[in-house]
Amino acid sequence: MRGKVEEQASLFTDKDFLSYRIVRSKNRKRTMTLKLERNGTVIILVPDRTPKEEIRRFFNSKVPWIHKKLGEYRECLEKSDTPKNFITGEKFLYLGDEYPLEIIQGQVSRLTLSQGMFTLCKNHKTDGRQMFIRWYKTRAHDIFAERVAFYAKNLGVQFNSIRITTARTRYGSCSFDDRLAFSYRLIMAPYPIIDYIIVHELAHIRIKNHSRDFWEYVETILPDYRQSKTWLKMKGYLLDV
Repeated sequence: MRGKVEEQASLFTDKDFLSYRIVRSKNRKRTMTLKLERNGTVIILVPDRTPKEEIRRFFNSKVPWIHKKLGEYRECLEKSDTPKNFITGEKFLYLGDEYPLEIIQGQVSRLTLSQGMFTLCKNHKTDGRQMFIRWYKTRAHDIFAERVAFYAKNLGVQFNSIRITTARTRYGSCSFDDRLAFSYRLIMAPYPIIDYIIVHELAHIRIKNHSRDFWEYVETILPDYRQSKTWLKMKGYLLDV
């Protein structure tokens, strides 16, 4: 981590024992920034010579917000652990919209979406999850290929291939040789979220890091990308089957 130094700190609050990681950077001039990861890790990005007491005061001022966000994250994780039952009336996401499932009589080994409803034959209910995954993967490949081509042209970059994965939280990736991969789960999200991940990975073809230049580059195509980042943090648990 060039130009950056990490430190570990902790304190007791009236509710919890909280620890946070301090990342000092010579490139950061004035402001301090706090980041909260979904796993509860607190990271404070600070200018290189910021006194520890100043960092401590900054952290203390954020403790109520941290507790609030941790509560929201715990609620999200609890909801994400609720399994699907593949019964009539249960709802499934596709491109940000929910569609009810209807279990029907029949022998056809096929999942369909028609007239605002998913249909699945009763004798295939037991392998319903795998059928949904296959259906999502097929739609993801077609739609993502189209969106990637569109944004690659806008960004003026070239990619080598597109692959659909089953990754749970890594929604997209770009390899060193510009091969793109996207999780099928992303097809459940609204188009703006899909576009954000696609632009994010295409931007890595030019900038292979998450520097300020990288985010400014993303912002030239998607000025409101931060909203999509927040959506994924708070609602990513919904992208499951």
